[in-house]
Amino acid sequence: MMNPFPVMIADMRRSLSGCVAVVCVIALATALGVAISAQERALRRGSTQAAAAFDLLIGARGSPTQLVLTAVYLQPAALDLVPGRVLQQLQADAGVAYVAPIAFGDYYQRFPIVGSSTDLLTQGGKLVPMAGRVFAAQNEAVLGADVTLKLGEVFSPVHGQPMALADAEMHVHGAFTYVVVGRMPRLGNPWDRAIIVPVEAVWQVHSLPAGHAEAANHQHALDPTQTRLGPPWDGEDSAGVPAIVVKPKSVTDAYRLRNAYRAHAATMALFPAEVLIELYAVLGDARALFAVLSLGTQALVVAAVLLAVLASLVSRRQQFAVLRALGASRSYIFATVWFQVSVLLCLGALCGLFLGWLGAHGLAWVFCRHTGIVLPVAITWQEMRLLLALVGVGLLLAVFPAWSSYRQPVTVALKS
Repeated sequence: MMNPFPVMIADMRRSLSGCVAVVCVIALATALGVAISAQERALRRGSTQAAAAFDLLIGARGSPTQLVLTAVYLQPAALDLVPGRVLQQLQADAGVAYVAPIAFGDYYQRFPIVGSSTDLLTQGGKLVPMAGRVFAAQNEAVLGADVTLKLGEVFSPVHGQPMALADAEMHVHGAFTYVVVGRMPRLGNPWDRAIIVPVEAVWQVHSLPAGHAEAANHQHALDPTQTRLGPPWDGEDSAGVPAIVVKPKSVTDAYRLRNAYRAHAATMALFPAEVLIELYAVLGDARALFAVLSLGTQALVVAAVLLAVLASLVSRRQQFAVLRALGASRSYIFATVWFQVSVLLCLGALCGLFLGWLGAHGLAWVFCRHTGIVLPVAITWQEMRLLLALVGVGLLLAVFPAWSSYRQPVTVALKS
């Protein structure tokens, strides 16, 4: 049997621009499906990893989704405050490993200042590979990995998120200053952009009770010598907080606490995973819709490619007739056309796989710039199945133009 590849390669060289256009169209259609699939899975993984340190969240009655977005992903919003007595009750519960209040409101440049406790930084006393140390006084701060300050630098908090430098100067908290004493390792979540300070400092900066009876004078100043930080907080001398992170000692304690504070008149309690599952359901519906659109686009592209090949065969009819007259068999003509269409489909699919992977990484980078959540993009068997399905259908459909050339009589083709 004659080798069909020399003729196939010669034809592709002669119509190089058309072949490149066909490959690009197939690649773009494939890349759309690959990027959607890989990005949706990366978003699930990235958001789940970002919420891993928040076992149980307690907030005031309101939107569970907004509580998770604000407390876990640091999206600014005005949340109602949980009363200080709830914090006191939680820290006295035998089923709680640690409790960490979260207070918002201030910024340094574009970086949010979050008031909490060292338990949140160390996850209850675990050894954290941070640069420097955790805060030990009210005027000390620990940075997220992406904050541009350096260890030892001093900065002033600004109330609210300033839109311009002049706005920042107007809202600066007088002479209040923090000194940077530590930097957290990279976490791959929005807290890489946060500045964590003692919650007592946030309370006192805003002239609120500082959580401890001996600090109940509510001085409108930070006392650098005040080292009474963290639990136990006095409920009567604790201001409210937008959210409380609770680390239960067991799964049983987790569900007991969630049920108890869900039934509480002033609070709601939730596992962040509960809210994420609802969001994933919405993402799943959107992904299914985009997947159908992507498959439809790919089907139309393959059909258009086959129509273009059929049209090109009309101009090549005499070429194939001459080859038949010179002794080429019908199977040779069939193999030449089928291999050419198949090569274009495979090249387009492989290029589309690479473009889809590249596009998913680009979207992940943009998403990380806006939210701080690192999305772990990877090509898995799910995308490979999509690719193989496209190639398999294309190879089957490539039989039609090859069969059309196979059935063409030599005498008719030479006269045309």
